[in-house]
Amino acid sequence: MRCLLLPVVLAFLASPVNLWALSPEEGKITFKPGANEKKLPERYQLAEFSFDFKLKLKCDLPISNVEIYTLTFPSSVKSPHPENNTVWAEYYRPKGKGPFPGVIVLDILGGDQGLSRNIARHLAQNGVAALFVQMAYYGPRRGPNAPRLLTPNIDHTMAAIRQTVFDCRCATSWLESRPEIDAKKLGILGTSLGSFMSALTAAMEPRLDRVVLLLGGGGLVDAFIESPRAAPYLMMLQVVGLTRDKLKTMIAPADPLTYADLLKERKLLMIAASRDDVVPPKAAKTLWEATGKQQIIWLDATHVGAALYVFDMVGPIVKHFQGN
Repeated sequence: MRCLLLPVVLAFLASPVNLWALSPEEGKITFKPGANEKKLPERYQLAEFSFDFKLKLKCDLPISNVEIYTLTFPSSVKSPHPENNTVWAEYYRPKGKGPFPGVIVLDILGGDQGLSRNIARHLAQNGVAALFVQMAYYGPRRGPNAPRLLTPNIDHTMAAIRQTVFDCRCATSWLESRPEIDAKKLGILGTSLGSFMSALTAAMEPRLDRVVLLLGGGGLVDAFIESPRAAPYLMMLQVVGLTRDKLKTMIAPADPLTYADLLKERKLLMIAASRDDVVPPKAAKTLWEATGKQQIIWLDATHVGAALYVFDMVGPIVKHFQGN
Protein backbone atom coordinates (compact mmCIF):
# COMPACT_ATOMS: atom_id res chain seq x y z
CA MET A 1 0.00 0.00 0.00
CA ARG A 2 2.82 2.39 0.91
CA CYS A 3 4.47 1.73 -2.46
CA LEU A 4 1.20 2.45 -4.25
CA LEU A 5 0.64 5.71 -2.36
CA LEU A 6 4.20 7.01 -2.69
CA PRO A 7 3.94 8.12 -6.36
CA VAL A 8 0.65 9.92 -5.58
CA VAL A 9 2.16 11.74 -2.60
CA LEU A 10 5.26 12.71 -4.56
CA ALA A 11 3.15 13.96 -7.46
CA PHE A 12 1.06 16.07 -5.08
CA LEU A 13 4.13 17.58 -3.44
CA ALA A 14 5.69 18.33 -6.80
CA SER A 15 2.61 20.12 -8.11
CA PRO A 16 3.03 23.92 -8.02
CA VAL A 17 -0.73 24.37 -8.33
CA ASN A 18 -1.42 22.42 -5.17
CA LEU A 19 1.39 24.08 -3.28
CA TRP A 20 0.08 27.46 -4.35
CA ALA A 21 -3.40 26.62 -3.16
CA LEU A 22 -2.03 25.62 0.26
CA SER A 23 0.63 28.28 0.73
CA PRO A 24 -0.07 31.99 0.39
CA GLU A 25 2.46 34.17 -1.37
CA GLU A 26 4.23 36.53 0.99
CA GLY A 27 6.60 39.37 0.24
CA LYS A 28 7.61 42.95 0.90
CA ILE A 29 6.82 46.03 -1.18
CA THR A 30 8.14 49.55 -0.78
CA PHE A 31 6.16 52.60 -1.75
CA LYS A 32 8.60 55.23 -2.97
CA PRO A 33 7.41 58.80 -3.51
CA GLY A 34 7.97 60.21 -6.96
CA ALA A 35 10.08 63.17 -7.94
CA ASN A 36 7.08 65.51 -7.72
CA GLU A 37 5.80 64.32 -4.33
CA LYS A 38 6.60 67.63 -2.64
CA LYS A 39 4.42 69.42 -5.19
CA LEU A 40 1.35 67.55 -3.97
CA PRO A 41 -0.90 69.01 -1.25
CA GLU A 42 0.84 68.34 2.05
CA ARG A 43 -2.00 66.26 3.51
CA TYR A 44 -1.67 63.75 0.67
CA GLN A 45 2.14 63.51 0.56
CA LEU A 46 3.21 59.97 1.46
CA ALA A 47 6.70 59.19 2.71
CA GLU A 48 8.57 56.02 1.74
CA PHE A 49 6.78 53.08 3.31
CA SER A 50 7.72 49.38 3.25
CA PHE A 51 5.06 46.79 3.99
CA ASP A 52 4.65 43.03 4.04
CA PHE A 53 1.82 41.53 2.03
CA LYS A 54 0.04 38.21 1.91
CA LEU A 55 -1.71 36.94 -1.21
CA LYS A 56 -3.88 33.83 -1.01
CA LEU A 57 -5.96 32.06 -3.63
CA LYS A 58 -9.64 32.48 -2.83
CA CYS A 59 -11.26 30.73 -5.79
CA ASP A 60 -10.74 29.71 -9.40
CA LEU A 61 -13.35 30.59 -12.03
CA PRO A 62 -12.41 28.29 -14.94
CA ILE A 63 -15.35 29.30 -17.12
CA SER A 64 -14.51 32.99 -16.70
CA ASN A 65 -10.78 32.24 -17.02
CA VAL A 66 -10.18 34.28 -13.86
CA GLU A 67 -8.51 33.57 -10.52
CA ILE A 68 -9.50 35.51 -7.40
CA TYR A 69 -7.04 36.11 -4.57
CA THR A 70 -7.28 37.77 -1.17
CA LEU A 71 -4.61 40.40 -0.54
CA THR A 72 -3.80 41.92 2.85
CA PHE A 73 -1.16 44.42 3.94
CA PRO A 74 -0.79 46.97 6.77
CA SER A 75 -2.01 50.50 6.22
CA SER A 76 0.58 53.29 6.37
CA VAL A 77 -1.84 55.08 8.71
CA LYS A 78 -2.52 53.93 12.26
CA SER A 79 -6.09 54.82 13.12
CA PRO A 80 -7.63 54.33 16.60
CA HIS A 81 -9.43 51.20 15.35
CA PRO A 82 -7.18 48.11 14.95
CA GLU A 83 -9.32 46.34 12.31
CA ASN A 84 -9.08 49.41 10.09
CA ASN A 85 -5.30 49.29 10.06
CA THR A 86 -5.11 46.24 7.82
CA VAL A 87 -5.92 46.83 4.16
CA TRP A 88 -8.05 44.10 2.59
CA ALA A 89 -8.38 43.64 -1.15
CA GLU A 90 -9.46 41.06 -3.71
CA TYR A 91 -7.30 40.55 -6.77
CA TYR A 92 -9.09 39.43 -9.94
CA ARG A 93 -6.36 38.05 -12.18
CA PRO A 94 -6.90 36.98 -15.78
CA LYS A 95 -5.28 33.64 -16.46
CA GLY A 96 -2.17 33.80 -18.59
CA LYS A 97 1.20 35.51 -18.49
CA GLY A 98 0.03 38.98 -19.48
CA PRO A 99 1.11 41.68 -19.34
CA PHE A 100 -2.33 42.98 -18.37
CA PRO A 101 -3.45 46.49 -17.48
CA GLY A 102 -3.89 46.77 -13.70
CA VAL A 103 -6.82 48.67 -12.21
CA ILE A 104 -7.84 49.52 -8.64
CA VAL A 105 -11.62 49.29 -8.08
CA LEU A 106 -13.42 51.23 -5.31
CA ASP A 107 -16.93 50.63 -4.01
CA ILE A 108 -20.16 52.58 -3.61
CA LEU A 109 -21.31 54.14 -0.33
CA GLY A 110 -23.74 51.61 1.08
CA GLY A 111 -23.65 48.58 -1.16
CA ASP A 112 -23.01 44.95 -0.31
CA GLN A 113 -19.84 45.07 -2.48
CA GLY A 114 -21.53 42.91 -5.09
CA LEU A 115 -21.43 45.64 -7.74
CA SER A 116 -17.70 46.27 -7.42
CA ARG A 117 -16.92 42.56 -7.33
CA ASN A 118 -18.90 42.04 -10.52
CA ILE A 119 -17.15 44.98 -12.19
CA ALA A 120 -13.76 43.58 -11.16
CA ARG A 121 -14.67 40.12 -12.47
CA HIS A 122 -15.88 41.53 -15.80
CA LEU A 123 -12.68 43.52 -16.19
CA ALA A 124 -10.59 40.40 -15.54
CA GLN A 125 -12.66 38.39 -18.02
CA ASN A 126 -11.72 41.00 -20.59
CA GLY A 127 -8.00 40.98 -19.90
CA VAL A 128 -7.79 43.76 -17.30
CA ALA A 129 -6.51 42.70 -13.87
CA ALA A 130 -8.60 44.33 -11.14
CA LEU A 131 -7.74 44.93 -7.50
CA PHE A 132 -10.89 45.63 -5.47
CA VAL A 133 -9.60 47.56 -2.45
CA GLN A 134 -11.69 47.98 0.68
CA MET A 135 -11.74 51.66 1.64
CA ALA A 136 -11.10 52.73 5.23
CA TYR A 137 -13.78 51.40 7.61
CA TYR A 138 -15.29 49.19 4.90
CA GLY A 139 -15.89 45.44 4.97
CA PRO A 140 -13.47 43.61 7.31
CA ARG A 141 -11.84 46.95 8.13
CA ARG A 142 -14.83 48.08 10.18
CA GLY A 143 -14.79 46.61 13.67
CA PRO A 144 -17.89 46.22 15.87
CA ASN A 145 -17.50 49.63 17.55
CA ALA A 146 -15.92 51.54 14.69
CA PRO A 147 -17.61 54.38 12.79
CA ARG A 148 -18.19 54.40 9.06
CA LEU A 149 -16.00 56.27 6.61
CA LEU A 150 -18.55 59.07 6.23
CA THR A 151 -19.93 60.47 9.48
CA PRO A 152 -21.09 63.88 10.77
CA ASN A 153 -17.66 64.08 12.41
CA ILE A 154 -15.82 65.91 9.65
CA ASP A 155 -12.39 65.40 11.24
CA HIS A 156 -12.91 61.62 11.28
CA THR A 157 -14.25 61.60 7.72
CA MET A 158 -11.37 63.66 6.35
CA ALA A 159 -8.85 61.38 8.12
CA ALA A 160 -10.53 58.26 6.69
CA ILE A 161 -10.48 59.77 3.19
CA ARG A 162 -6.78 60.56 3.53
CA GLN A 163 -6.07 57.02 4.76
CA THR A 164 -7.94 55.53 1.79
CA VAL A 165 -5.88 57.61 -0.63
CA PHE A 166 -2.66 56.43 1.04
CA ASP A 167 -3.83 52.79 1.02
CA CYS A 168 -4.61 52.99 -2.69
CA ARG A 169 -1.23 54.55 -3.42
CA CYS A 170 0.44 51.61 -1.66
CA ALA A 171 -1.84 49.22 -3.57
CA THR A 172 -0.56 50.87 -6.75
CA SER A 173 2.99 49.95 -5.76
CA TRP A 174 1.85 46.36 -5.20
CA LEU A 175 0.17 46.21 -8.62
CA GLU A 176 3.19 47.74 -10.31
CA SER A 177 5.42 45.02 -8.83
CA ARG A 178 3.45 42.13 -10.31
CA PRO A 179 5.14 40.36 -13.24
CA GLU A 180 1.80 39.87 -15.02
CA ILE A 181 0.96 43.60 -14.90
CA ASP A 182 1.86 46.19 -17.54
CA ALA A 183 3.28 48.91 -15.29
CA LYS A 184 2.63 51.48 -18.01
CA LYS A 185 -1.10 50.78 -17.92
CA LEU A 186 -2.21 51.33 -14.34
CA GLY A 187 -5.57 52.86 -13.54
CA ILE A 188 -8.40 53.28 -11.07
CA LEU A 189 -12.18 52.98 -11.27
CA GLY A 190 -14.77 53.98 -8.70
CA THR A 191 -18.55 54.16 -8.52
CA SER A 192 -20.51 56.85 -6.63
CA LEU A 193 -18.54 57.44 -3.39
CA GLY A 194 -15.77 55.30 -4.90
CA SER A 195 -15.59 57.69 -7.86
CA PHE A 196 -14.79 60.63 -5.58
CA MET A 197 -12.12 58.57 -3.83
CA SER A 198 -10.76 57.43 -7.20
CA ALA A 199 -10.50 61.00 -8.45
CA LEU A 200 -8.63 62.06 -5.32
CA THR A 201 -6.29 59.07 -5.50
CA ALA A 202 -5.56 59.54 -9.19
CA ALA A 203 -4.80 63.22 -8.65
CA MET A 204 -2.21 62.29 -6.00
CA GLU A 205 -0.78 59.17 -7.68
CA PRO A 206 0.66 59.89 -11.15
CA ARG A 207 1.16 56.18 -11.90
CA LEU A 208 -2.63 55.84 -12.07
CA ASP A 209 -2.73 57.33 -15.53
CA ARG A 210 -6.12 55.94 -16.60
CA VAL A 211 -9.19 56.90 -14.60
CA VAL A 212 -12.86 55.92 -14.87
CA LEU A 213 -15.39 57.74 -12.69
CA LEU A 214 -18.89 56.25 -12.54
CA LEU A 215 -21.59 58.57 -11.14
CA GLY A 216 -19.20 61.10 -9.67
CA GLY A 217 -18.45 64.80 -9.93
CA GLY A 218 -16.99 67.86 -8.25
CA GLY A 219 -17.99 71.19 -6.77
CA LEU A 220 -19.93 69.21 -4.21
CA VAL A 221 -21.17 71.95 -1.90
CA ASP A 222 -22.60 74.13 -4.65
CA ALA A 223 -24.11 71.16 -6.46
CA PHE A 224 -25.76 69.64 -3.39
CA ILE A 225 -26.96 72.86 -1.74
CA GLU A 226 -28.79 73.81 -4.91
CA SER A 227 -30.38 70.36 -5.08
CA PRO A 228 -33.98 70.07 -3.76
CA ARG A 229 -32.86 67.09 -1.67
CA ALA A 230 -30.66 69.39 0.40
CA ALA A 231 -33.44 71.79 1.46
CA PRO A 232 -34.20 70.04 4.81
CA TYR A 233 -30.54 70.33 5.82
CA LEU A 234 -29.98 73.99 5.03
CA MET A 235 -31.63 75.24 8.23
CA MET A 236 -29.55 72.78 10.30
CA LEU A 237 -26.37 74.17 8.75
CA GLN A 238 -27.42 77.73 9.52
CA VAL A 239 -28.22 76.84 13.13
CA VAL A 240 -24.67 75.56 13.75
CA GLY A 241 -23.16 78.51 11.90
CA LEU A 242 -22.00 76.65 8.79
CA THR A 243 -22.35 78.90 5.77
CA ARG A 244 -21.83 77.65 2.24
CA ASP A 245 -18.35 79.19 2.11
CA LYS A 246 -17.30 77.67 5.44
CA LEU A 247 -18.51 74.25 4.36
CA LYS A 248 -16.69 74.52 1.03
CA THR A 249 -13.47 75.35 2.83
CA MET A 250 -13.85 72.41 5.22
CA ILE A 251 -14.38 69.78 2.55
CA ALA A 252 -12.22 71.27 -0.21
CA PRO A 253 -9.40 68.75 0.49
CA ALA A 254 -11.85 65.95 -0.35
CA ASP A 255 -13.44 67.57 -3.39
CA PRO A 256 -12.07 66.33 -6.73
CA LEU A 257 -12.71 69.78 -8.19
CA THR A 258 -9.94 71.14 -5.96
CA TYR A 259 -7.41 69.03 -7.88
CA ALA A 260 -8.89 69.35 -11.37
CA ASP A 261 -5.58 70.59 -12.79
CA LEU A 262 -3.88 67.37 -11.68
CA LEU A 263 -6.65 65.29 -13.24
CA LYS A 264 -6.11 67.08 -16.54
CA GLU A 265 -2.84 65.14 -16.70
CA ARG A 266 -4.68 61.79 -16.54
CA LYS A 267 -6.65 59.93 -19.21
CA LEU A 268 -10.16 60.40 -17.84
CA LEU A 269 -13.47 58.73 -18.70
CA MET A 270 -16.59 59.87 -16.84
CA ILE A 271 -19.92 58.03 -16.94
CA ALA A 272 -22.77 60.12 -15.54
CA ALA A 273 -26.55 59.84 -15.20
CA SER A 274 -28.60 62.68 -16.69
CA ARG A 275 -31.37 62.18 -14.09
CA ASP A 276 -29.08 61.42 -11.15
CA ASP A 277 -30.98 62.16 -7.95
CA VAL A 278 -28.01 61.53 -5.61
CA VAL A 279 -25.00 63.13 -7.32
CA PRO A 280 -26.50 66.08 -9.24
CA PRO A 281 -25.68 66.09 -12.97
CA LYS A 282 -24.31 69.59 -12.42
CA ALA A 283 -21.52 68.08 -10.28
CA ALA A 284 -20.50 65.73 -13.10
CA LYS A 285 -20.57 68.51 -15.68
CA THR A 286 -18.54 70.82 -13.42
CA LEU A 287 -15.77 68.25 -12.96
CA TRP A 288 -15.81 67.28 -16.65
CA GLU A 289 -15.34 70.91 -17.69
CA ALA A 290 -12.63 71.57 -15.10
CA THR A 291 -10.60 68.50 -16.13
CA GLY A 292 -10.37 69.51 -19.77
CA LYS A 293 -13.63 68.18 -21.20
CA GLN A 294 -12.27 64.69 -21.76
CA GLN A 295 -14.50 61.71 -22.57
CA ILE A 296 -17.92 61.62 -20.90
CA ILE A 297 -20.85 59.24 -21.44
CA TRP A 298 -24.31 60.31 -20.30
CA LEU A 299 -26.82 57.64 -19.31
CA ASP A 300 -30.55 58.38 -19.35
CA ALA A 301 -31.01 57.14 -15.81
CA THR A 302 -31.27 57.97 -12.13
CA HIS A 303 -28.41 57.22 -9.73
CA VAL A 304 -29.67 53.75 -8.80
CA GLY A 305 -31.12 53.13 -12.26
CA ALA A 306 -27.67 53.58 -13.79
CA ALA A 307 -26.83 50.11 -12.44
CA LEU A 308 -28.84 48.69 -15.35
CA TYR A 309 -26.28 50.18 -17.75
CA VAL A 310 -23.07 49.34 -15.90
CA PHE A 311 -22.28 46.16 -17.77
CA ASP A 312 -23.15 47.77 -21.10
CA MET A 313 -20.31 50.13 -20.24
CA VAL A 314 -17.76 47.33 -19.82
CA GLY A 315 -16.69 47.68 -23.46
CA PRO A 316 -15.82 51.40 -23.32
CA ILE A 317 -14.23 50.96 -19.89
CA VAL A 318 -12.01 48.06 -21.01
CA LYS A 319 -11.04 49.99 -24.13
CA HIS A 320 -10.09 52.96 -21.97
CA PHE A 321 -7.84 50.90 -19.73
CA GLN A 322 -6.27 48.97 -22.60
CA GLY A 323 -5.73 51.96 -24.87
CA ASN A 324 -2.33 53.36 -25.80
